[in-house]
Amino acid sequence: MDTNAVRERLLKRRDELRQRASDASADLRHEADPLSADFAEQVTQRENDDVLGAISQSAQVELQQVEAALRRLAAGRYSSCAVCGEDIEAERLAAVPYTDRCRTCAEGGRAAAGRGARG
Repeated sequence: MDTNAVRERLLKRRDELRQRASDASADLRHEADPLSADFAEQVTQRENDDVLGAISQSAQVELQQVEAALRRLAAGRYSSCAVCGEDIEAERLAAVPYTDRCRTCAEGGRAAAGRGARG
C-alpha cells in the first residue's frame, strides 16, 4: 500500500469537507443572503436551513472519520480493523478510505465477538 498516496487522498478529502462545512455554516448564518422580510420567503429559507444543517453535520462526521484515519495511518494501524484486528480489505479501503472496519465487522458479523473480546 502506498501510504503517501493514501495520505494525500485523505488530506484532499479533509480539505474538501472543511470547505463544505464552512460554506454550509456561512449559508446558515445568511452572510450572503439575509433573511427576507416576506414571511413566506422566510419559511422557504428556514427549510433550506434544515438541509444546510444536515449537510454541515454530515461533513463534520465524515471529517472526524478522515482525521481518525490520518491518525491511524501515522500510527501504522491504518489497515487494521478496529473491531477484530484483521486486515481491512484493500478494495474496501479504496472505496471508503476512512473506514476503520473490515467488511465482516462493518456488516455486523463480528461485532458482538469483538465487543466481548475488548471487555
